[in-house]
Amino acid sequence: MLQTLANPKTITSSGIHKSPTGIEGLDAITLGGLPAGRPTLICGGAGCGKTLMAMEFLVRGAIQYGEPGVFLAFEENPVDLARYVSSLGYDLEALERSKKVSVEYLKVDRANPAEVTGEFDLGGLFIRLQHAIDSIGAKRVAIDTLETIFGGFDNEALLRAELVRLFDWIKDRGITTVITAEKGDGPITRKGLEEYVSDCVIMLDHRTANQISTRRLRVLKYRGSVHGTNEYPFLIDENGISVLPISSASLDHQAYEERVSTGIPRLDNMFEGKGYYRGSTILVSGTAGSGKTSIANFFSAAACKRGERALYFAFEESPSQIKRNMRSLGLDLQPWIDNGALRILASRPTVHGLELHLVNIHKQVERFKPSIVVIDPMSSLTAMGDVMEVNSMLVRLIDFLKSQGITAMFVSLMGSPGSMESTELGISSLIDTWIQVKDTEFNSERNRLLYVLKSRGIAHSNQIREFLITSHGIDLMDVYVGPSGVATGSSRLALEAREKSQNLQLEQEITGMRLDLERRRKVMEARLAALDAEFKSEEQELKRLIEQKVAHHRQTFEDRRDMARSRRADIGPLNGSSKGNSI
Repeated sequence: MLQTLANPKTITSSGIHKSPTGIEGLDAITLGGLPAGRPTLICGGAGCGKTLMAMEFLVRGAIQYGEPGVFLAFEENPVDLARYVSSLGYDLEALERSKKVSVEYLKVDRANPAEVTGEFDLGGLFIRLQHAIDSIGAKRVAIDTLETIFGGFDNEALLRAELVRLFDWIKDRGITTVITAEKGDGPITRKGLEEYVSDCVIMLDHRTANQISTRRLRVLKYRGSVHGTNEYPFLIDENGISVLPISSASLDHQAYEERVSTGIPRLDNMFEGKGYYRGSTILVSGTAGSGKTSIANFFSAAACKRGERALYFAFEESPSQIKRNMRSLGLDLQPWIDNGALRILASRPTVHGLELHLVNIHKQVERFKPSIVVIDPMSSLTAMGDVMEVNSMLVRLIDFLKSQGITAMFVSLMGSPGSMESTELGISSLIDTWIQVKDTEFNSERNRLLYVLKSRGIAHSNQIREFLITSHGIDLMDVYVGPSGVATGSSRLALEAREKSQNLQLEQEITGMRLDLERRRKVMEARLAALDAEFKSEEQELKRLIEQKVAHHRQTFEDRRDMARSRRADIGPLNGSSKGNSI
């Protein structure tokens, strides 16, 4: 339920009072809303949404801003109007019962318009309208449509006088009024007068190009106020009118330092092991079947694992097909869809025009609040217009996503291999990170290669990796470069097997050399042990002989001493030595 806001009127720097419409995007274009207490003309052809915009202006004013409104209808009766706006979720009859909205229906006989208005006099209309305003204290009025009132006027001077009188009557009472009018062949309106006395003129257009219809809005004039002057696409859906301001005033979006994973570990390693910058734009381009969608889905799943939301726009495959294909890679997306972390929106690009696709993306982003958005593939949009139109739309989309701090991945189908480093849509200069995936044919088989063409602000790998899609996920392998070029697939496996065999042979040779060295060491140790044992044996024998000699010498000395004692003679040194008892 929409909440009522106090003090809905805004004042611009020039002092112009404005009443917000509550229509998404329109208040941004008009820088605050429609001129308060003054008339605004909404002009357009049949089916462009004039009546709906006037009604939504009243309903939103009553619900959101507490300003009751009167809808003066000349073509649609209250029952039909209630049925029309119920499709937008508004209960017009309940609003009437609560005196927030009053619907006044005046049936005008085009053959005799004076029957209601009086002969060339709108006095009767003013009385009827004043009564309706007073009955609910209305602050807003919508008149639909002006041509019905003046259909029988032939005198242009009288018509202009009555028209000025009507607009002056509105201004005197300070009622913010929206008046609808049919577009004429030459002038803006059929009479060519209303736009001159209106303070604000909004042109609605419903055009068809290449069998695709698009509604556009333009603020033709706004007295005393700056406003957006471009054409803006708008969408009518179950939530009413959404207008998309498409102009980008400046490049003032925030640049984040945080990094987010690619969802593929070895691809993260190609970006310093950290992945992309948050809030950046990533382009994954390549030929058909090269694995672009797989990269995008692993990126989405990684965001969901972090507890973030991912919004996936698919233009070529249904959600069921995407889920089935990813299961074959070991990636189950269903749990993330079930818990609301992942939303896949699939539609053919020809369902809407380019601008409506842009409006729809804006609306879905505002509702879902994702941290990442995937467009798969953006190259499908070329079916909706020429390259310049698609480029313009994508530039505005990139600016919008960057302003929201959303990390965006765009998948692009490339044409011939010779044009791999240029995009058909010419937006590569706007992309922060560009990943290329391509097929190579060698040795009667096709294989995939991946490399990073550029990545602003990130020291990224300049190496080419073989891109493998397996039943357990995605892997990136180091490629082999031989005499005939890069080896992939079976050639790579053969080279790996050959290298493995060579490594094994080398390991065996090294092991043999180590064993021989160990054998020699042991032989040497054995020789040293034998020599040591022989030395110790000889050492012991020599020590024994020395001990025997010493013992014999001592015994001889003792014998001489004993003999000398028996003779009672002096004991002199042996062999003339002064120390006969030492050796």
